[in-house]
Amino acid sequence: MQSDMLLAATESLPQDGPGGGTLLLGYGAEEELNRFAATPGWTVHVPGHPDEVRRAVLGAVREGERAYVHVSAESNAEPRGGGEGFERVRDGLGGVVLAVGATLDPVLRATAGLDVTVLYATTVRPFDEIGLRTAALAADRADVVLVEPGRPGILAGHVAETLIHVPHRLLVLGAADTRDEPALGRAVRDFLT
Repeated sequence: MQSDMLLAATESLPQDGPGGGTLLLGYGAEEELNRFAATPGWTVHVPGHPDEVRRAVLGAVREGERAYVHVSAESNAEPRGGGEGFERVRDGLGGVVLAVGATLDPVLRATAGLDVTVLYATTVRPFDEIGLRTAALAADRADVVLVEPGRPGILAGHVAETLIHVPHRLLVLGAADTRDEPALGRAVRDFLT
């Protein structure tokens, strides 16, 4: 059975080929996501819903970007955002949880009742340094939990670089951690308290 996310990506590709840019799609390709997230000159999208996949593909083609769109089998229940930078989904003072792509729904359920700011990222390169720094400085402590699709650690360097002059701690979690939401909630709570 095809993933709704993959189907959305293929349906959004222009029939006459991309314009002046380069568009690459990766389906569950964690190594490719790692590589493009670390390669200057590429825009990297990690959409969490089929509508967001369509928006990323069509936007990259329209803008003529050198873009990599990472598509996973999982998806969030509802599309979000579409604006620039990280979307602030929930406000809190106890720290920041940055959920990337399809990790958002499990993060929201796991952190329900916790006093944390939840940011949602569908584009990770360019990295929204201002959005993360603003949220971290508004919290009582600038501690960050990063929850990424696939293996953890892809964006840890970007977070550390963004907060280099801000005393903070960083907990990095991956997709495997989102499969056990009570454990995810405990990990976030234990780290931020």
